[in-house]
Amino acid sequence: MKRYDLIVVGAGPSGLSAAIEAAKKGLHVVVFDENEKPGGQLFKQIHKFFGSKEHKAKIRGFKIGESLLAEADEAGVEVVLNATVCGLYQEKELTVRIHDQIHHYKGDAIIIATGASENMVTFDGWTLPGVIGAGAAQTMMNLHGVKPGNKVLMLGSGNVGLVVSFQLLQCGCDVVALVDAAPRIGGYGVHAAKVARTGVPFYLSHTIVKAEGEDHVTGVTIAEVDSHFQFIPGTEKHFDVDTICLAVGLSPMSQLLKMAGCVMEDNPKRGGQVPICDEHGQTSIPGIYVAGDVSGIEEASSAMIEGRMAGIAASEYLGFIDKEERDSSMDSLDSALDALRQGMFAPKNKGKKIEKTDEGIDISQNLLKHGYVADDEIERFPGITHRMGVHPVMECTQNIPCNPCQDACPMHCIKIGEHITSLPAVDEDKQCIGCGMCVASCSGQAIFLVNETYEEDYASITLPYEFLPLPTMGDKGMALSRSGAPICEAEVIDVKSSPAFDHTHLLTIKVPKEYAMKARFFQGGKENA
Repeated sequence: MKRYDLIVVGAGPSGLSAAIEAAKKGLHVVVFDENEKPGGQLFKQIHKFFGSKEHKAKIRGFKIGESLLAEADEAGVEVVLNATVCGLYQEKELTVRIHDQIHHYKGDAIIIATGASENMVTFDGWTLPGVIGAGAAQTMMNLHGVKPGNKVLMLGSGNVGLVVSFQLLQCGCDVVALVDAAPRIGGYGVHAAKVARTGVPFYLSHTIVKAEGEDHVTGVTIAEVDSHFQFIPGTEKHFDVDTICLAVGLSPMSQLLKMAGCVMEDNPKRGGQVPICDEHGQTSIPGIYVAGDVSGIEEASSAMIEGRMAGIAASEYLGFIDKEERDSSMDSLDSALDALRQGMFAPKNKGKKIEKTDEGIDISQNLLKHGYVADDEIERFPGITHRMGVHPVMECTQNIPCNPCQDACPMHCIKIGEHITSLPAVDEDKQCIGCGMCVASCSGQAIFLVNETYEEDYASITLPYEFLPLPTMGDKGMALSRSGAPICEAEVIDVKSSPAFDHTHLLTIKVPKEYAMKARFFQGGKENA
């Protein structure tokens, strides 16, 4: 039986972060993961993360994964792949299946970072080929370069459903609809808005009646549901699709913790069956810790911080650091984690109907129901400005933990303040130079540069653009509204790409002046589509 100071189960963001912190403290650490590649969900994430600089904001998920792997290697962490942990016992012993053999290990401390599994929803035809989970779609697209389907319907409007819908569009799929049984969109409004302005319709208070087809999906029928989630007769709608993608939540993979005898609880706010643990992730069994989604469903940014906390706690438990050093390290991590758990999407607000922002501004009801802020709602938010020359317009209308735009502006035009959940505002005393760094840095693609006085009868709008093929200067097409409706002709007058933008291209279009505050996406002509 081989022995380690610390055994970590799961090589995702939380597990790797835990292993790195512990190894830096001098522990002999091994990480077991059942997959062929380490990194967990990070390598499926091609979008930029939210938060602040310390949360790795505006960095794409897969790049964060690459950074963690490099850091783990430098710290001397041993990572064993294709290794399925099939047993965990109170004495902190594990049985691990590696290839065709069972191995026996003992750790002086154990950190379980097994993450979560996708939930499924059953309906007539749900077992047909073509019904897939959102995670599977991401794996196909972002790990293997495989297009999941041609015409896709997405079920679920949480952040996963919204993010994957956008990635499906980037992959060249036609997302015919985004459906959710809930009456309100569950994820960030900025994620919903970037999907809506491409023309994808939202059907809330709807769910799937049946998938159609013999040996694969050929269509889907949805219907409206009442307050008890029962179908309303006569509201059925049919779509021709070849793929149905499900993003209906996650469940913690806590089976090993149950096996070990950890005290568990059924906590819907944390995603289901989770272990009872302290603020540092220690379970009811001394020396067994948890981190990441297995202890409660949150974002990857939170999981990485929780992993670091568990790694430090295990180091103190084993005597590699003293309590004073532990507490000193934990203070900054507690602050970073607390910052991510603020705003209207904080765990404490789960299930609550939030009607006003922290600033006292009425929440956009159109955003919650249709995925975009209506024209008669947008002007009430502090990021919406009008002035001579080029200036930023920030359509960030919810209190989410994110502030890269504030740091990105070299002229300090954008102010958020010390609370990263505050709505961004423009400092009227500062002059925008039109560099576009704020547009490129915005993880929610919610910032635009507008010049309402570009020409006598025309305005210019600089948009974030992450689709291929990239339009070129002189291309003509249609400007789309926040709802994705064509509203006027548009001409591309500039395209900027820079390593500093990290693959977010800046597309500047010219539109009639009256559409300066309405045009938010460019759709090229057939020859450019």
